[in-house]
Amino acid sequence: MLSLKQRLTAYRVIPVVTPTSVDATLSLARALSAGGIGAIEITLRTHNALDVLRAVKESDIAIEVGVGTVTSSRLVEAVAEIGVSFAISPGLTSSVLDAARANELELLPGVATPSELMVGLEYGLDFFKLFPAEAVGGRQMLKALSGPFPSLSFCPTGGIGPSNVQDYLALANVACVGGSWMVPKSALEAGDWQTIERLSREALELTRS
Repeated sequence: MLSLKQRLTAYRVIPVVTPTSVDATLSLARALSAGGIGAIEITLRTHNALDVLRAVKESDIAIEVGVGTVTSSRLVEAVAEIGVSFAISPGLTSSVLDAARANELELLPGVATPSELMVGLEYGLDFFKLFPAEAVGGRQMLKALSGPFPSLSFCPTGGIGPSNVQDYLALANVACVGGSWMVPKSALEAGDWQTIERLSREALELTRS
């Protein structure tokens, strides 16, 4: 079985989605899949996020379902019970790392400092989310981290879009990126799934250029 890093490296771009209704998020996931997207990060930022997550996970949509904004051990246990493929946290704490290990849930923890990376290394991790990427130095930060941490890989998220995604993916220690530019609010509110499918294709084309 491929590791989380191997799978997300192959996908290159992971759309970050804040769920609304179950039906809308199912339609969104179908549009992303139709546009070639291989995995989705559904964040736990709304009151019905777990219900939406469960519905997408149990659907027949050909997309790997991950969950974002996992900020506590309680949430780790809740999403592990649903059976998501992976979880993403905005930061890194020992309680979240311990819960992920106990529940055998693949976790991509967020980091913004070398100290957090060192904690992750103590847990045997070699793949991290740099967040919020642009705010903490972006590509310059990633270049700097490659010196003391040459074996680590990253999925930067936060401030990444069509104008800079290729620059990020050109870095040797960047496996993939997270972003939401292929799911604009205007298209979501209008139920314009064709636009989201088109933007997904365009996003993947950028990763191949």
